[in-house]
Amino acid sequence: MKPRHHLYLDDELSAQLDALAAKPGASKSGIVADALRQYLDRRGAQAIDEALRIRLDRQARQLERIERDIQVLLESLALYVRYQLTVTAPLPEPDRAAHAVGKERFQKFIDQVGRQMAAPSRTLSASREGGD
Repeated sequence: MKPRHHLYLDDELSAQLDALAAKPGASKSGIVADALRQYLDRRGAQAIDEALRIRLDRQARQLERIERDIQVLLESLALYVRYQLTVTAPLPEPDRAAHAVGKERFQKFIDQVGRQMAAPSRTLSASREGGD
């Protein structure tokens, strides 16, 4: 058995409900139940939307910080490369020993970057905290 409810509606809303209920297969109780169900479903969806909005806003702020950090990193690297290329004199072609030393140093650099990326802490993190 369904519980009985007594509702008070204004005249205009009551007339609209009567017009809808006049259609074949429709009842006032069914119309009100469907309308209330849709209203409650929307309210639940709004609560979910609000929770997601908060999370998405937080993620957007995090992405903005990451983008800013990457821009700083790329600009720093570009300035360093420009400095190195303009200050360091090129080696003469026949100086194979210097080329070999350069390749060895570069490989050590790449290996060190790999080790630092695998480590739990980073060089930049330590320098930000005053570790250098």
